Amino acid sequence: MLSPDQIVDRLRDRFGPKLLEVHPRDKHPRVHVAAEDWAELAAFLFDEPDLKFDWLRCLSGVDYAAEGLMCVAYDLWSFDHRHAFAVKVFCPRADPVVPSVARLWPTANWHEREAYDLVGIVFDGHPDPRRILLADDWEGHPLRKDYVFPREYHGIPGSVELDWQQDPTPTR
Repeated sequence: MLSPDQIVDRLRDRFGPKLLEVHPRDKHPRVHVAAEDWAELAAFLFDEPDLKFDWLRCLSGVDYAAEGLMCVAYDLWSFDHRHAFAVKVFCPRADPVVPSVARLWPTANWHEREAYDLVGIVFDGHPDPRRILLADDWEGHPLRKDYVFPREYHGIPGSVELDWQQDPTPTR
């Protein structure tokens, strides 16, 4: 088992300035990289014998609207070495594209589809980029900070306002 500091040392040796930030002693030990460097880093984390991150526990899409960035946070685990680590991959909010890692970690297939549905991050090279949570004709991505929830979808109310001063029953 490697400590987060040892994992960061291995990554610094191999990727040096491609690591935007390192946080080995944070509550969520991780490194930050740009989307264009993710595929190479992911393959290294998966293939390198003393790292061997063979399980993608979770990935989450995050909207950093104020910074004009989108992020995918990957939480990794090694069954052989029993160590954990995370990587945050950043891309521009205006063109949110991150390389797919579904060929390395098959569970990414579903997680990447969910991140696309909810925050609009496109996973380049994904084997099946269909929506997974929302209807095919849904417009927008509901976890983006600037998302405006629709008043209705195909005649189904999207929200219900209550006038608490008058009557506590919903109005349509």
